[in-house]
Amino acid sequence: MKYFVLLIPIFCFSQKIYSVDYSSQADIKAYVVEYESQCDLKVYKVDYSSQADGNDGLWYFVDYASQADKKIYFVEYESQSDLKIYFVKYKSQAGWKNRSKKYLLY
Repeated sequence: MKYFVLLIPIFCFSQKIYSVDYSSQADIKAYVVEYESQCDLKVYKVDYSSQADGNDGLWYFVDYASQADKKIYFVEYESQSDLKIYFVKYKSQAGWKNRSKKYLLY
């Protein structure tokens, strides 16, 4: 009798972010919009890295690039960006408005 083991990879997409100084260092170029209605992603900055699980706009900003899941450069003009973000005041407000851009943070 043969036994087969089915291995199912479990993906955890943590959002540990590092803000870089130059666009050439970045994985993603982000623009911070003025109004929530203009954004692709509503972002809430969490206090601890353990709170930044998932790809739902809960970001933890790390001190070193080597700790980051994604390196982001904040651009000056919207036309230069890959992703438009809006920082929200409450954790419950975070999330995607434009799910077609979700792949950028995987």
